[in-house]
Amino acid sequence: MKTKHVRALVKPYKIDDGSRFRLKDVDPDDTSDLYSDQESAKAALAAGIDRLRALQEKLYAQDQWGALLIFQAMDAAGKDGAIEHVMSGVNPQGCEVYAFKQPSAEELDHDYLWRTLRRLPERGRIGIFNRSYYEEVLVVRVHPQILANQKLPSSAKGKDVFEGRYEDIRAHERYLSRNGYVIRKFFLHVSKKEQTRRFRDRMNDPEKQWKFSLGDVREQERWKDYMKAYETAIQRTARKHAPWVVIPANRKWFARLVVVAAIIDALEELDLEFPKLTSEQRKELEEGRKILNQKISSGNT
Repeated sequence: MKTKHVRALVKPYKIDDGSRFRLKDVDPDDTSDLYSDQESAKAALAAGIDRLRALQEKLYAQDQWGALLIFQAMDAAGKDGAIEHVMSGVNPQGCEVYAFKQPSAEELDHDYLWRTLRRLPERGRIGIFNRSYYEEVLVVRVHPQILANQKLPSSAKGKDVFEGRYEDIRAHERYLSRNGYVIRKFFLHVSKKEQTRRFRDRMNDPEKQWKFSLGDVREQERWKDYMKAYETAIQRTARKHAPWVVIPANRKWFARLVVVAAIIDALEELDLEFPKLTSEQRKELEEGRKILNQKISSGNT
């Protein structure tokens, strides 16, 4: 996957100015013009994973930047599969995945950013959030009763609560960016029709039935509310230092290809390189080379 192909693939879906974003402009069935079939896309994905592995090794060795990848989507949109396939070739030492579900009692006793702050990746590592603090302006916005039940003073539940949260999130991501984090936020955009088909597949496949939840089907009744919540969240929080990548996700092979391309694009912006050895390290290297050569020549290995 060449650099020009990476950028061409990502560009239509990368949103770094939310003011002009409209979700209706993204077709969930889109598969771009670069890879029109699954076979060529499969080869490109493999090449992309190899390239990502090389970049991740430099990120880890350089130990200066942290990468935060946030995945948001409706149920059955393919978040888990995209994370699994794209990160399959990355060294596990340099990658951490956290799935954030319904907040625990302990988490509700803190501010809504607390539980994700604890899971930020160390420098040199890639941190993946499967859902995130964005749930507080998505599911909570669609279901106001959740906010009513949170342990908040009345002053923190006012009519402007969500505008305040967008402001907090922008400030949080600006802070992270200024402190050496590269941020990419992914919305896997699946159509309601495709989600219905995937729910049906789950119910009919014994190996997938464990994934099925009646609650997921009932949440589909609030589809328009969720689409509005996603659109507004992207509009309010897409910035150059923390862009959204809104990915057509009706075709899983295409969604995974765009995800890996977007991560490569993000890491290549960092101009990563392996650390240069100090003079002392070079002396140690040369000494080690002499010792090993002597062992080999004497047969003492």
